[in-house]
Amino acid sequence: MKILITGSAGQLSRELQLALAGEGKVLALGHKLLDLAEPAQIRRQVRLLRPDLIVNAAAYTAVDSAQGDRERAFAVNATGPGVLAEEAAALGVPLIHYSTDYVFDGSKADPYREEDLPAPLSVYGASKLAGEQAIQAVGGDHLILRTSWVYSLHGRNFLLTMQRLLQERDALSVVDDEIGAPTWAGTIAQVTAEIVRKRRSGSGGAGGLYHLTASGETSWYGFACHIAQHLQNQGRLRARIEPILSADYPTAAQRPLNSRLNCARLQHDWQISLPHWETALQQCLGDMPHAREEHAVPAAQSV
Repeated sequence: MKILITGSAGQLSRELQLALAGEGKVLALGHKLLDLAEPAQIRRQVRLLRPDLIVNAAAYTAVDSAQGDRERAFAVNATGPGVLAEEAAALGVPLIHYSTDYVFDGSKADPYREEDLPAPLSVYGASKLAGEQAIQAVGGDHLILRTSWVYSLHGRNFLLTMQRLLQERDALSVVDDEIGAPTWAGTIAQVTAEIVRKRRSGSGGAGGLYHLTASGETSWYGFACHIAQHLQNQGRLRARIEPILSADYPTAAQRPLNSRLNCARLQHDWQISLPHWETALQQCLGDMPHAREEHAVPAAQSV
């Protein structure tokens, strides 16, 4: 099986390249060869490579920057995925795409289900919702996986930012009234690989829209405290952390206060077990005895 993965240098794409390496020939393209803002380039590459599966891990993820860069955010997060869906349908192959908790406004008291009405608060959230809708409108074989608070040891994310700031500063204030589930990119990649295997064996669920996050919940402050504990265990912690309200930390884009996603449908339909966010964080940081080893993706497969 030939698997095309977009966004080769991104944190999720890197984990997907590792997780899917045993499922077939992985072809990972970066934005120089496959820019989601360039429909003609998308069509040319997909028709040239003729993959058996397309996994779209590329996205415009700079939430605050998107507020002033609406055109490109929608080009990458909405138009591009729609074109990928069209090309996948033309080939008769499935498309796996990733979306976000930011499609919701966070006003619900309980974790969001797939059937809940989206109401994004930001350009980023609106562009990701438009991408979901563009894929669904094509009507081809697709799987949309909404996730939240993604982090890894690569790229730009909350984990790496906190690790740096907690060693540089004397004090740090972190938002404590936004609740969600920090989700390791490795968890998303491993679940994706399991879905691919089950689809090939005919034992999986149906396509469509699913929520995929780690289990459990915390605030950004709670997440930061766990990162601080890891640094303290290594003798590298400098800063003390204090909780604040989101109103005291203004940003260009408004964030949902409730980012919790109900993942029961994924667990039921695909018989997939999702790890607790604390366990996954320990695995990512290498704090667990049998933490996953990093293996380099063959350079010839990653462009």
